[in-house]
Amino acid sequence: MATAKPLYDRLSKNITAYPPEEAREMAFMLLDHYFGLRKTDVLTDKPLPPNRTEPDWFKILERLNRQEPIQHVIGTTIFCGLEFEVSPDVLIPRPETEDLVRLIMHDFADRTDDVPIVDIGTGSGCIAITLARFLPQSVVTGWDVSTEALALAQRNAQNLKADVQFAIQDILAVPPDFGQRFDCVVSNPPYVTRSEAAVMDRNVLDYEPDLALFVDDSDPLVFYKAVADFCTRHLTKDGACYVEINERFGEATRQVFADRGFSKIQVYKDIHGKDRSIRATF
Repeated sequence: MATAKPLYDRLSKNITAYPPEEAREMAFMLLDHYFGLRKTDVLTDKPLPPNRTEPDWFKILERLNRQEPIQHVIGTTIFCGLEFEVSPDVLIPRPETEDLVRLIMHDFADRTDDVPIVDIGTGSGCIAITLARFLPQSVVTGWDVSTEALALAQRNAQNLKADVQFAIQDILAVPPDFGQRFDCVVSNPPYVTRSEAAVMDRNVLDYEPDLALFVDDSDPLVFYKAVADFCTRHLTKDGACYVEINERFGEATRQVFADRGFSKIQVYKDIHGKDRSIRATF
């Protein structure tokens, strides 16, 4: 009877484009995705499912060794415990963004009335859908400029049974007569400068969308200015704005909100001690 450990060893040894520790984690992810075997199942060498359909391991290893993200290879990723479909049309959700979502859920956990929320630049829908699922009082809208991203976000919402209204909308071109107000404005906008591309990994540069990643060096805070301006008109008096930020521009991004009249601005660090998000209120 075929067991998990020999297959795990073979996969991890043949993922050669990454350091051994990363290769081993990828092998665990593959066995979990294709056979439902958790890490403890692999380490205790449990039998492989008897009626399994073997994937094309050669093709999978070939894609991984071209540094295609494993999330694209298997087609999904886990975010806040939920499984999201991903593709090259959207950014792969990252753990730092989970921290931002948990902050919002903590802040609004005690609300009993409706909490209108807009997620600007929704991508895969990970922020909007997670809030809709775990913050029952939320009324969530997700905006993006990409029709492909919105189609994928809509599929994720359907698969995860989340009630989110998605719409094409550019934060740089919100109509003057837009009248809706929100208790929570959240955004993980493009914030990587073009000059930073030189030090980025291939698995990001070659496979994730430029539109969602990069901003011109000449105005790296353009989207934060637009979000903050939007909030001055469409955030309720007791509402809050949450944004993920570039670690290089923590103080400068804080100043964007200060210049627009926000009275309480908190900069939060990630697990590596780098400026990673901001919460701003009036």
